[in-house]
Amino acid sequence: MGGVIGFVSKKDCVMDLFFGTDYHSHLGTKRGGMCVLQEDGFNRTIHNIENGPFRSKFEEDLEEMKGKMGIGAISDGDPQPLTVYSRQGDYAIATVGRINNKDELVDKLLKDRPTQFMSMSGGAINNTELVAAIVSTGRDIIDGIRKVQDKVDGSLTMLILTKEGLYAARDKYGRTPLIIGESEDGYCAASESFAFINLGYQYKRELGPAEIAFLTADAEKTIGEPQEGMRICSFLWTYFGYTTSIYEGRNVELVRNENGELLAEFDEDLDVDYVAGVPDSGVPHALGYANKSRVRYARPLIKYSTTWQRSFMPQNQKAREHVAKMKLVPVFQLINGKKFVLIDDSIVRGTQLSETISYLLSAGAEEIHVRSACPPIMYGCKFHNFSRSVSDMELITRRTICELEGLTDTNLPRALLDEYADSTTEKHAAMIEEIRKKLKFDSLKFQTLENTVKAIGVDPCKLCTYCWNGKE
Repeated sequence: MGGVIGFVSKKDCVMDLFFGTDYHSHLGTKRGGMCVLQEDGFNRTIHNIENGPFRSKFEEDLEEMKGKMGIGAISDGDPQPLTVYSRQGDYAIATVGRINNKDELVDKLLKDRPTQFMSMSGGAINNTELVAAIVSTGRDIIDGIRKVQDKVDGSLTMLILTKEGLYAARDKYGRTPLIIGESEDGYCAASESFAFINLGYQYKRELGPAEIAFLTADAEKTIGEPQEGMRICSFLWTYFGYTTSIYEGRNVELVRNENGELLAEFDEDLDVDYVAGVPDSGVPHALGYANKSRVRYARPLIKYSTTWQRSFMPQNQKAREHVAKMKLVPVFQLINGKKFVLIDDSIVRGTQLSETISYLLSAGAEEIHVRSACPPIMYGCKFHNFSRSVSDMELITRRTICELEGLTDTNLPRALLDEYADSTTEKHAAMIEEIRKKLKFDSLKFQTLENTVKAIGVDPCKLCTYCWNGKE
């Protein structure tokens, strides 16, 4: 997915930028970058963070960076921030989002004006460079940002740092959050609200969909009015967001606790010894389940996070599965002969969760009942890169539907997908049972879409639920 943060301050902001960017590390696994405005121009540094934490890569850069304004980015894709020399002047830019019509936008820019792009490995064009090129077609930066919001199919949130201050612009439908913080020394804008709390900044407000704000050390103001329509990603509360974050006034930890409580209502008669959460994303859901069901909470698998980072960090699926196993260390005395309800945030491919269940069973678990804290994922996300799925057919739901229907054509009819997504239908129940057998669980249940939305507590009309029901 990725995350961005920017500061404008009356004092040097480099350390704040360093820690604030690091606090977004859960949102991306490939690149980290920082850029500060110094007396002689922009000083930018970018590092690969695939095989090491952000902090370890940037500590040596701090001595050479000084400035009162800066932006940082954690990226699941292209290197950033980038520095730009354009008709609007010099600026640095960082983005979060996904561009589905990238080829179309590139072709039009190349056709309409003398433009060139720096190609990366494999010939790909950096998304942030493309966004900067579109911004440069505007009368000014504000007009350029509006052009990006209008032209991009997908979602695009950005920070643009100039010598005058910081532009913060949320994507057109607010699918990605962007939050303003304030302190006695200045202002900041960040993807995650918790990222600036320990730095002395207080939560001020969230930008609305398509809103553009301009920040200086003395003030922040709206210079591009928000639009009415919002479709913020529901998966922020399910998995993406850090547990201390707040989106649309709703804290992630509390939403996940409530979600777990609603899950427990499905299992009033289930006989188990312990409730457990798949570390770490399933833990808050599991705590809510345990509190509601009055079944003891336990940690049969302990995550060794001292050196291992997140399980989906490697590009190769087998490598990701191996890392996922290496991170989890069993407590044999707790597992042997016991029955568990195991809560996970979601089931995408099912491979890692299946490995986890096999691990518990080999350690002596008697029964494993799996509960997913969200509905079955039926569609690959069009707006964020929350999984590395190459196609919808990597989703365990899609593969299972094809097997049940005896289909080889992977382009499944929408009406058929709707029937399988509907938790009240026989086809839905058959899909869940087939997944259960395939992954070798003793029982399997998914949270309903209605309860997922209920736990989030935001107007359903403002939520994007595309990955579950295909509705944008």
